[in-house]
Amino acid sequence: MSHLKVIMPAAILLGGFLVCSTASFGKPEYVKLTKKPCTYCHVDSKAKPKELTEAGKYYAEHKSLDGYQEKK
Repeated sequence: MSHLKVIMPAAILLGGFLVCSTASFGKPEYVKLTKKPCTYCHVDSKAKPKELTEAGKYYAEHKSLDGYQEKK
């Protein structure tokens, strides 16, 4: 009975983490296609993954980096 007092809360906590965790929407094929790191298109790929740089905005519009000119 004492094992059950430890196992049940641990199982519930683990289940909660699994249900509440967010899915990753990263696309490794973009890295393969563009040959650029994630930070080329994303401001901060960990803290703000949806905030895009100018290159990222261009890629979102054109589905390619062909024709993109970096601002210096």
